[in-house]
Amino acid sequence: MLVGTQFGDEGKGKLVDYLSDKYDIVVRYQGGANAGHTICFDNKTVVLHLIPSGIFNKDCVCVIGNGVVIDPNALLEEIQKVEELGYDVRGRLFISHNAHLIMPYHKLLDSLSESSLSGEQKIGTTGRGIGPSYEDKFARCGIRVVDLLNQKVLEEKLRDNIAVKNKLFRNIYDKEEVDVDAMVREYSEFDKIIDPFVTNTQLYLNRQIKAGKTVLLEGAQGCLLDVDHGTYPYVTSSNPTSGGACTGSGVAPNHIGKVIGVCKAYTTRVGNGAFPTELEDEVGEALGRIGHEYGATTGRKRRCGWIDLVALRYSLTISGVTELALTKLDVLDTFEEIKVCTAYLLDGKEIHDFPTEHQTLSRVTPVYLTLKGWMASNANAKSFAQMHENARNYVTFLEEALDVPVTFISVGPGRDETVFK
Repeated sequence: MLVGTQFGDEGKGKLVDYLSDKYDIVVRYQGGANAGHTICFDNKTVVLHLIPSGIFNKDCVCVIGNGVVIDPNALLEEIQKVEELGYDVRGRLFISHNAHLIMPYHKLLDSLSESSLSGEQKIGTTGRGIGPSYEDKFARCGIRVVDLLNQKVLEEKLRDNIAVKNKLFRNIYDKEEVDVDAMVREYSEFDKIIDPFVTNTQLYLNRQIKAGKTVLLEGAQGCLLDVDHGTYPYVTSSNPTSGGACTGSGVAPNHIGKVIGVCKAYTTRVGNGAFPTELEDEVGEALGRIGHEYGATTGRKRRCGWIDLVALRYSLTISGVTELALTKLDVLDTFEEIKVCTAYLLDGKEIHDFPTEHQTLSRVTPVYLTLKGWMASNANAKSFAQMHENARNYVTFLEEALDVPVTFISVGPGRDETVFK
């Protein structure tokens, strides 16, 4: 299993792409098209939003699990993009019949709801309809992939849902009502295209595991954005933590072997919410510029800061991380000094436990330890021993402080710019 340990954008896509030749199946288990996984190979940069990042390994089967909410248009565009790059998805991509769909009215509600808020009330949603789709899921009125297979059921559910949504659009937001008949026709056409990919992925995955196949579960976003365990309310609408992998895929916990936590060598955050180590100075600007810190899905500029061990220790604990993958170490190559947040100050008292409650987290001040930078590139290093001494010291310090081994180090964006420790 692979999880993000920060606020998302840790570089999970590169790691899944790299590891996919060692696994038979890669499964995306939560989130939606609000998560962009960037992969660099063969002088190309590709961003995936729904299809698992193992799709560019031709021997790997990819599964979109039941915990994902699917935007049909985004999925079809992505399938086309992968096929245009010369990769066949037929027989290699399976979509859970129990996955929920993002409908046009979900996107509209998402946008209207966010725009009605002001200042710090705004969550920073991508406006992709993710939250409203999950809301309908848990209100037990959502539209699932399996509903596409029965036009009568689909039409009944759509008419019931849209009747409720149209009252909101008309009476609360003063907007035009949604055309029910047009949507029924649109999604009936989508069914014809998606049907070959749909299967009971819960049964498929468990049967493959029983047959000895290896499975990699791929999370989106990061632990600190988990709707239950993150910095609520500035979180996503699903569970990126390791527990979400089981509910979002149908793979039982006793099948989980190891949990790889992906961690950026510094910290970034998109959208609103407390960010203790955020740097609103030239150092933060440099991190963003060198690291090309813009959202893969929205293009929004990411907030940047030093690595935060208080937050990381919390993430590693709640997801049971057994090893760390450290990404974007190369972004720190030009810094003479590198700071590491080892504790917080809260009302003059030093604390080491991460407070997820927004009002408290927004009042903490980071306590920093300063380490020497390496002022050199490690892009040509093929082993840990070949890396610059101060870069090795940084990695070793993180291992000792977090009590988790770092087994993978990304020293550049390309597939081959990787060091295994």
